[in-house]
Amino acid sequence: MTALTGKTALVTGASRGIGKAIALRLAADGALVAVHYAGNDEAAGQTVAEIEQAGGRAFAIRAELGVDGDVDTLFAGLNNGLAGRPLDILVNNAAQTSTGPIAETTPEQFDRLYAVNVKAPFFIIQQALPLMSDGGRIINISSAVTRIALPELAYATTKGALNALGRTLAQEVGVRGITVNTVAPGPTATEAQSWMTSSPEMEARVAAGNALNRVGVPSDIAAAVAFLSSDDSRWITGDLLDVTGGCFLGPRF
Repeated sequence: MTALTGKTALVTGASRGIGKAIALRLAADGALVAVHYAGNDEAAGQTVAEIEQAGGRAFAIRAELGVDGDVDTLFAGLNNGLAGRPLDILVNNAAQTSTGPIAETTPEQFDRLYAVNVKAPFFIIQQALPLMSDGGRIINISSAVTRIALPELAYATTKGALNALGRTLAQEVGVRGITVNTVAPGPTATEAQSWMTSSPEMEARVAAGNALNRVGVPSDIAAAVAFLSSDDSRWITGDLLDVTGGCFLGPRF
């Protein structure tokens, strides 16, 4: 029996990258995983197929976030897939990427960032709580940009909002034994960030920014999420877990 046998999980933005790695890991640990995605049917199908080929269980839910009716669409698919079972684990991973420096950010881009990165997780949690078992787990995926000053100001503020949401929510739902934690990844080599490993020189340059002297991979983040999803993390809540390999801790002497 694995750590999450008999549990159910919803992972948003789970068709690629870090979200996919989280879905694969939770399924490998025994959970039935709802694989949410915005529009790439092929990628979502591949994630579900990989889970099933490994002996796990999963189903896909298509719902674009940041538009009218997004959360209702998501939960219609979730309720159908769960077929009356409660939800045990919620991982808010889906996010709109950065727009760059403040001078290059338009009001439309700003609104889109907040719609996907802040409003959607907030109301996903709102709808998830009535479905969630006492003792459930909520894990929000933030970013190291909340402690490292990079030219991604609007994006960083959305992740800062997510950090604040997690701490306050943990206090509110703790009486039900539900834990709420936030995971902050650093630079992670995904398909969308393939430049990090595009050459030995580039990989070494990115790795040099981390205390552990390598580039992060999606499974590193998934391992942290799996821990926070398990009973081993039962006495941890309201926390922000930095999962960056020690990114930019200081100069290496």
